[in-house]
Amino acid sequence: MKILHTSDWHLGSTIHGKRRYQEYEAFLSWLLVCVETEKIDVILISGDIFDTTNPGTRAIEQYFNFLGRIPRAQCRHIVVTAGNHDSPSLVNAPKELLRTLNIHAIGSITEEIEDEILILRDAHGVPSLLVCAVPYLRDRDIRLVEAGEETEVKTQKLLLGIEDHYRRVCERAAGIRDHVNPAIPIIAMGHLFAAGGSTVDGDGVRELYIGNLVRVDGGMIPASVDYCALGHLHSPQKVNGCEKIRYCGAPVPMGFSESGDGKSVTSVEFDETGQVVIREIPVPQFLSLASIRGDLDTILSRLDALKCENKPVWVEITLDDERLIPDVSEQVHKQVRDSPVEVLKITNLRVVAQALHQMDSADTLADLNLQDVFLRCLETANIPSLQRQELIDSYSEILRDLTEEDELARGDLP
Repeated sequence: MKILHTSDWHLGSTIHGKRRYQEYEAFLSWLLVCVETEKIDVILISGDIFDTTNPGTRAIEQYFNFLGRIPRAQCRHIVVTAGNHDSPSLVNAPKELLRTLNIHAIGSITEEIEDEILILRDAHGVPSLLVCAVPYLRDRDIRLVEAGEETEVKTQKLLLGIEDHYRRVCERAAGIRDHVNPAIPIIAMGHLFAAGGSTVDGDGVRELYIGNLVRVDGGMIPASVDYCALGHLHSPQKVNGCEKIRYCGAPVPMGFSESGDGKSVTSVEFDETGQVVIREIPVPQFLSLASIRGDLDTILSRLDALKCENKPVWVEITLDDERLIPDVSEQVHKQVRDSPVEVLKITNLRVVAQALHQMDSADTLADLNLQDVFLRCLETANIPSLQRQELIDSYSEILRDLTEEDELARGDLP
């Protein structure tokens, strides 16, 4: 069977507040053609289909429209697992209906381990692939919280819980394979941060668990697994150089820091002897992103060059100029007027430096993330260094609980 591994679509995401629906529509249309051209039998989507647990109507429509078009491409099966950005209830809600189309959706774990094990059959009804469809494992799913636990104890319990869950699922799948057909391959899916994985600053990869301390050892994947299709990290990569444990990466840049990175989906093909052939399929760039840094003259010159290319491009600008220039925004937007070049953000380093020096929170909040603000609060309150790490860990855990809260489970559908 020929498998296509993709993840981290983040439908509904924005860049500096700008919606990206047209870009995602172009990607999904391309993916449909890719599935047909490559003669893909199975699509694996390893989490983070959406950018938030409560996505907008248009993002949801794009997801279901894609699923509805897949049968025309002659693809037999789709397996979807939820990521940390996804609502488990949204992924699970249509699962019975989707199953009639051979689309298998796993939003969360259940008491029955077999619910995460799928036997996929070929066109003749013969079992041809076993998939361990493990969704993002939430803290509350795999760890028993006890009052007064130290951070190290919590971390160790999380690691043990994740590893134990994969061990049980994969062992059960191996037992099913022995009974069904010892020759068919096993694929494990996951949405986690594997030790040895790499990220890019500003790529939007959300910290998992407590301050991102929990990075799962790729060695937990049993030898019985022929390929492990991971999601969460946005750059395509092997885990610790292992060919069969891979992140396919996000198919579109999540931010300007990724604008020069090659994006891809991963093709995995098993031949009649059980040998696996893995290939990265490049994803076209559907929208250009450009970062420009320098003095005003440099910026205006670069914008003029982009305008002459006459191609849609989103731009972020960092003005590094010692001169006091009061009308920077006006000059920049005038330079790109009546062109496909769109400037999304302008950062004036001179103004930022002055604001930071003055410690005026009203001016600096836009340049700080949630963690930075909390660290500033600790400094302002003169919290002793020995107490800071415990407070930072607790704050990170609170943020995690807030981001993991499944709003749709309360019925807050858009």
